[in-house]
Parts: sequence; structure tokens; C-alpha cells
Amino acid sequence: MVSAADAGDAAALLTDVPAEHRVALVDPRFVGHLHALRLGLTDPRFPAATVPGALTAQPQARPALVRALERTTAAVGVGAPAVDPGTGPAPGDRTVPGRIAVELEAEGVAVQRPALGSLVAAVPTDRDQEAAAVAGLVAVDDEAVRLRNAVKSRDGFFTTFCISPYSRYIARWCARRGLTPNQVTTASLITALIAAGSAATGTRGGYIAAGILLLVSFVLDCTDGQLARYSLQYSTMGAWLDATFDRAKEYAYYAGLAIGAARGGDDVWVLALGAMVLQACRHIVDFSFNEANHDSVANTSPTAALSDALDNVGWTVWVRRIIVLPIGERWAMIAVLTALTTPRTVFYALLIGCALAATYTLVGRLLRSVTRKARRTERAARALADLADSGPLAQAVASLVHGPKRALTAPAAALIGTLVMVGAALFLPYGSWLTVVAAAVYVVLSGFAVARPLRRALDWLVPPFFRAAEYVTILVLAARSDVPHAVPAAFGLVSAVAYHHYDTVYRIRGGTGAPPRWLVRTIGGHEGRTALVAVLAASLTHTSGFTTALTALAVAVALVVLVESIRFWVSSSAPAVHDEGELA
Repeated sequence: MVSAADAGDAAALLTDVPAEHRVALVDPRFVGHLHALRLGLTDPRFPAATVPGALTAQPQARPALVRALERTTAAVGVGAPAVDPGTGPAPGDRTVPGRIAVELEAEGVAVQRPALGSLVAAVPTDRDQEAAAVAGLVAVDDEAVRLRNAVKSRDGFFTTFCISPYSRYIARWCARRGLTPNQVTTASLITALIAAGSAATGTRGGYIAAGILLLVSFVLDCTDGQLARYSLQYSTMGAWLDATFDRAKEYAYYAGLAIGAARGGDDVWVLALGAMVLQACRHIVDFSFNEANHDSVANTSPTAALSDALDNVGWTVWVRRIIVLPIGERWAMIAVLTALTTPRTVFYALLIGCALAATYTLVGRLLRSVTRKARRTERAARALADLADSGPLAQAVASLVHGPKRALTAPAAALIGTLVMVGAALFLPYGSWLTVVAAAVYVVLSGFAVARPLRRALDWLVPPFFRAAEYVTILVLAARSDVPHAVPAAFGLVSAVAYHHYDTVYRIRGGTGAPPRWLVRTIGGHEGRTALVAVLAASLTHTSGFTTALTALAVAVALVVLVESIRFWVSSSAPAVHDEGELA
């Protein structure tokens, strides 16, 4: 911390600070809560931020800060406003940091002004103002505010009322001992993996331990986000780890339950894979819809208006959040049923609950889409194309199609292709080469679906249709093969592919763009993998070679995707984010 005599001195001192460092300017007369300063000066998500009497700038905003200081120095020196009266800062923010914040915005730098609520941040200019600021300071417990704000603003019923009342204190305990959100996220993953191992024992004691450990893992899962908000330790990698590990924990637990059931003579691998497929398809519906409408213009619909109206009726908010079976309710149900019943019962309940939730969510998304008047942006179209995960085969077909002249809309082409592929896998004789013909039709229709930008009202359905086609085809062909361990191998393959798809989502959300095209081409795209599995099923009919081939494909996809994903996220220079996100 260095004291500057005036704005000119501050500009000179600033030049001595290395360009890669973050800097802050604080008026020495500042009176306020420590957490108010913390919110204004330590949040890593924004290039610049300000509260009354204080301003911070990250390295990317430093050049604009220097220019703003130079322009402000003379005006401050003579006591004149730094900008015209009609466009300047509020009268209570005529401090040097306040003036500079306006100058930064004039240069196009986004300056975050965090909502302080009851927290005090002021620069008093006389004794009365100082007394009022001190009185406000004493009246509000900023630690209580900090704890309250650590809890996610929008969460499920179970998390809000059964976890957050005490997990926030665990987050504070972690913060005071220097633990990071990523460390807590890793602890949650390890706990869930131990829970999966306990379930894999197939004993009642193991099931009880698994249920308890799964709940402990969920408490830690809530704690990592609360710790990030409490200590303002946001990062792109942290958001990615949190979301990715959630899926890894849940799917590992499904596998543990399936192994445990097999030890007791009950084969539930098909149910386990079905639950994973359903959950992944639910998520891509949410992701695709949200990306399609991320920055749409005139984003209104009667359905959205009805939802907003229902938000004013408190009990309906909680009912609607419970209906979608978010991660808290879902994990609580899984944990309790694991401890008290059998894996088969767990999966039946999970499939029924998720199917109802998926139906409710999909109907709502469709109603919003067909009744809203919105103009999709180029960014939205690009995001949907990336989520589609089209490989070289579909891209080759798309390059031969003149989009405006084709008869099929993108969702119709994707839906017909999905029905053809899944129908062939379900109803044609297993091992028939007609299934490969159906896969070829699916490839062609996939190309038709992405032949032009996905900007229409229902084009967000294209990625979910592709996910359903690929995942369900793998599930059905493995289940119908009657080859030992084919379904567990398919479980591994879908897990590897799903990881790639979730990785794509969180790269887009982090503002870094989709994975490189070479990666998508290398692993074949959704249509290439689907066609390959169809060929393997036809050529390796009722032989152990099918299991071996699925396993080899799973390992190959996992290696390529994981190596590139870890390389990217470790070296990523993406801006820090903290995603309140969907209820998952």
C-alpha cells in the first residue's frame, strides 16, 4: 500500500507497478465496511470495479486507467468536475476514484458497481456525513451480510433449507484456514468416489455408508461455491471443475450401484446407463436453450410472463424448483433410497423422476420458443453449431447442401434422423447391416440439419436430438448384443463422450469458444461415432470383440478429450467466472 499526495502523484506511482499486476485506488477519507471494499476491489471477474471512494483495475484495464488519471489530474487539481455535469458521476462520488470510473466507462471499459445492500461505503466531506457513515457502519454486521451473500441466490428447496443453513459456516471455516474452492471441489469428488466404492461392495452396510457419503459429498459441493462467493475466489477453471466433477461424481456413483447390484446377482447396467443418458439429455436441453437465448433481442413471450407472475407467489417457486428434480433433491433421493432399498429401486425412481422433470422442462422451453418474438444473434447460432458437435461426415454433407433451398427445417431433419437411427437400433434384427444403412441416413440428415446457421425459433432442439441419437443408439445396441460386459463398456464410452460435450458447454460459457475443430474431427463428431458403433455391432455380432471394440473406442475418445481438455483449462487465460447456473 502506497499513499499518494494527489491524482498526479497517483499517476506517477502507478507507472512503477508491474503491468501484469492489479491495482486499486482508495480515497483516504473512505469510511465503510471491509466487505464493501472487498466486493469492490478483489472480485477477479471484472476488468474494473468501483464502490464510492474506491476503484480497482485489472491488467487489461491498466492502460485506460493511466489515460484516465492523466485526464483527471488537472480537473481534480482545480476542483472542477472531470466531465460535464449532465453525464458525470453522482454528487456523492466526486472523489478521484469516482471520476476515474466515469472516464474509464467513456473509453468503453466496463466498470462493475457491485450492489452493496446494507453495507456502507462512503467518503464523508463533513462531520455530519462522517457521523452518519459511522452510525451505518456500527448498525450493520458485515460478516453476517458476507455469510448471507455466500449462499447462491437461486437454488433448490433441499439445498436452500437443508444444506445451506450450515454449509455456509463450513465455507467460512475453510476460508479462515486458507483452503480454496478447488480444493473443496476435489474433496467432494474424492468423497463421492469413496461412496461409489462403498456401493460397489453390494452389502447393506456398504449401501448405508454410500448414502451417507453421497450426502457429505453434496454438502462439500455446496460449500465450494459458497467459499468462492465468501472469499471472492472466482475462476474459469473453478467453475469448470465444479460442473464437470458433479457429472463425474454422479455417473461414478451409478457405476458403483451397478457393480454392487451385480455382486448380488442383479444386472442393472442398462438402467444405470439409461439414467446417465436421460440426465445428459436433460442438461443439453437446458444448455442449448440458454445459449440460443443468451443475448437474443426482444426476448419476450406469454409463457415467460406467466413464469414471472408465478415468481411473485412464493410457494409456486419452490414447487417448480422441486419438479425439475435439481441436483440437491436428486442426490437426496438417491442417497436415501440407496441406504433403504436396492440399486434397481434407485434407478427406477431416478428414471421416473428425471423423465417427469424432463417432460416439464421441455414443454416449458417449447412454449417459450414458439410464443416469443426474438432475433437470434450470430453468437447464438455459433454456440448451437458448436453444441451440435458435427464431425467431418456431417460437415461434408452440409457443404453440398444449399441451405435456403432445402425443404426440411433443422429440427425436423435432426428429429427424423434420430428416429431413423434409434428405430433401427431398436426394431431391426440385431447385427443387421440395415442398421448401418440407417446410420448412413442419419449422417445425411445430420448434415442437412447444420447446413445453415441455427437461428430459427426451435433450432436449439438440434443438439439435444443429436445427443439422444448417439447416446440411445449406443445403449440399445450394447443392451441387445447379449455380449458379456458390452453394456458396462458402453457406459464407459458414453461417459467419455458426455465429458467432451460438457467440456464444450463450459468452454462456451467461459467465453473461450468451443474445442478446436481438430479435436471434433479426431473423435469423429456425433454422427461419425454413431455410425462406427453401428458398423461394429453389425460386423462383430454376438462376439466378445464388440465389447473389446467399445472399450477401445471409449479409451481412445477419453484420452484425446482429457489430454486436450486438461491442457486447455490449465493454460487457459479465460476471464474469471462464477456461474450461478442451472439447478442441474
